[in-house]
Amino acid sequence: MSNTYQSFDSRLKNIDRTRTRLVHGYHSKVSKDGLIVFKPKRRKAGFPLRALVFVILGFFIFKGFILAHTGNAIYEQRIAKLQAGTVLEQAGAFVMQADPVTQSIAQKLRPFVL
Repeated sequence: MSNTYQSFDSRLKNIDRTRTRLVHGYHSKVSKDGLIVFKPKRRKAGFPLRALVFVILGFFIFKGFILAHTGNAIYEQRIAKLQAGTVLEQAGAFVMQADPVTQSIAQKLRPFVL
């Protein structure tokens, strides 16, 4: 008798697991015997390239905002101070250098910041 309850519980767990996966999307298929079977959509595998692009774009906008707010002279002084520091500070100075993309973003943001 307890074996029947265990198999019933395991079937219920499988149904619950399938239903939670179906919430995120599914596709239907008619099997050979005419039964409509719903299967959950598979998650996309791989690295989210779109998220990486947004992070990089946000970083450039952040750098442009800082450059627009402080001005070129003060920004370059702070970068020079970082270049004279530790290895970690030198790496930060390399990343925070005013590149053409950052300068163009800063030029567009400057009227809004001042």
